[in-house]
Amino acid sequence: MSELLTIEQLSITFRETRAVRSIDLQVRKGEAVGIIGESGSGKSVTWLGALGLLPPSAAISGRVVLDDQELLEAPPERLSQIRGRRIAMIVQDAQSALNPVLTVGRQVIEVLQLHRGLGECAARAEAKRLFDLVRIPDAERRLKFYPHELSGGQNQRVMIAMALAGRPDLLIADEPTTALDVTVQAQILDLLGDVRRETGMALVLISHDLGVIAELCSRAYVMYAGRIVESGPVSDLFATPRHPYTRSLLEALPSLDGPLQRMSAASVSTLDAGLSRHGCAFAPRCADRADHCGRVEPELTADLLGRRVACVRADPARPLEIVA
Repeated sequence: MSELLTIEQLSITFRETRAVRSIDLQVRKGEAVGIIGESGSGKSVTWLGALGLLPPSAAISGRVVLDDQELLEAPPERLSQIRGRRIAMIVQDAQSALNPVLTVGRQVIEVLQLHRGLGECAARAEAKRLFDLVRIPDAERRLKFYPHELSGGQNQRVMIAMALAGRPDLLIADEPTTALDVTVQAQILDLLGDVRRETGMALVLISHDLGVIAELCSRAYVMYAGRIVESGPVSDLFATPRHPYTRSLLEALPSLDGPLQRMSAASVSTLDAGLSRHGCAFAPRCADRADHCGRVEPELTADLLGRRVACVRADPARPLEIVA
């Protein structure tokens, strides 16, 4: 598969706070990529910055290339054509993202008219087809509903329909199952997987839920304190995590059988935004840290198999068995 989107050395700073630091990642055409990390690790900010959706107070550097188009230097008019048409994004809170004074059908129709130039009748027919595609029951009638008249899961399906309206090459789903019950979560994940296979679009799934990543993605990037600390195929990351942070995330998963075990200290600690950047940001929480870990920040280096890890103590031979 050829590369669709490439991010090189992306850094984002808000005044004195470095939210994202030297991010390098690639998304190939048609593949599903996971972005893993706890709240505050920079997952969402990375993609908001890449798409030019951050406020002017954000200082952004690096390169974001879609096919052969540079996005960070593109004029606003060009970005407006790309967003929604080439790249679409599903945000976390569908209820807040939808306009409360317009029907959900009208909001999808406006996207179709803007990005595909459809007339009113054609756009309405296409909106109904999209509602059917995302499995909203009684689609014709629900086009006339307002967001508060729909459930959380149905509003999330409306957001997916809006994202698909422009027939994007890349869909970015930012915690698409947040605040949904387990049954609806499974339905939304199945829907995203089905739509990706049917349309051939690429998918970036941002989540702290490792089960979601394992189900939908073939590759994943693990972020901590604004930088990528490990990346590789999902099967390899979960079977043999090499960075202590990745290992701690997996160790925090509850086991369905066997004896009860206490979580490690790294798993229950919280991310400190004020951590020194002179050394490894994870060092204060790391059980494997060495003396120099607090002084020298490790480089993100690749092995012969394409796994990348930023840890001087990374151990490729230390497996971790995860019980589903």
